[in-house]
Amino acid sequence: MKKFVASLALVPLAFGLAACGSNSSEGETIKIGVTGASQEHEAFTEAAKEEGISVEIIDLADYNKPNPALKSGDIDLNWFQHLDYLSKYNVENDDNLQLVGPTVIYPMALFSSQYDSVEAIPEGSEIAIPNDPSNSGRALLLLEANGLVEFTSETDAPTVDDVDTKKSKVKISAVDATQTVRSMGSVAGSVVNNDFILDAGLDPNEALAMDDPANPSARKYVNAFVSRDGDQDNETYKKLVEIFHSQKVQDAVQEVSGGTAVEVTTDIEELRASLAELEEDLRNS
Repeated sequence: MKKFVASLALVPLAFGLAACGSNSSEGETIKIGVTGASQEHEAFTEAAKEEGISVEIIDLADYNKPNPALKSGDIDLNWFQHLDYLSKYNVENDDNLQLVGPTVIYPMALFSSQYDSVEAIPEGSEIAIPNDPSNSGRALLLLEANGLVEFTSETDAPTVDDVDTKKSKVKISAVDATQTVRSMGSVAGSVVNNDFILDAGLDPNEALAMDDPANPSARKYVNAFVSRDGDQDNETYKKLVEIFHSQKVQDAVQEVSGGTAVEVTTDIEELRASLAELEEDLRNS
């Protein structure tokens, strides 16, 4: 597979590199929770320091920890989740965490240790996907787009129960996201979260398929900096978003992601409207 290149319809960020506002204490260290600190976080911290902002990256490892840590005040921001994950967290926990600014989309990919194309995957074979709600739906949409599964009815948020087992080419095995790579030896293919691709030694260019971040349906998978309600327009936090989009940090992001990350600078109000819509749909479902 050729190197993945995609672009989104982008508009300028709705804020600039203005000096820190009065709603941030001078000399304050901003604590940002992440899951799996890496070179991009180091580059970001250094770039923030050059702009006079002290940042401490708090590696919380587990996806379930950064939002509660933010709510409790143990951290000031978190930087690990996409809109779909945040919407589910807010609704399920009666919370109101807010978007500060976008970062990137990390495409999800289908890999196989046995086959070199989607077409070569045999009828009735097994595909492993992540079992968490956000990523399983995304994985199923990727498989549908590539003709491997069909759904019993039209949906943009499928679950394994929506898979039409009579019409689909493959069977689905839902496993913990960390097990998708380990399952590759016993299944025809695995849909792998971007987080695990490089750590597992997989080459993104050898993926059989990747979802398309340029598709409007991908907006809910935009990753973002997130704050407590009331802090989303903090001038220092907004400046940190700008710093993330600097060349120095973007170079590190591309290196860490193996060139798969797609930078997103969609207007924050559009993303907040998308988040509100996702939350409303969940409440009405």
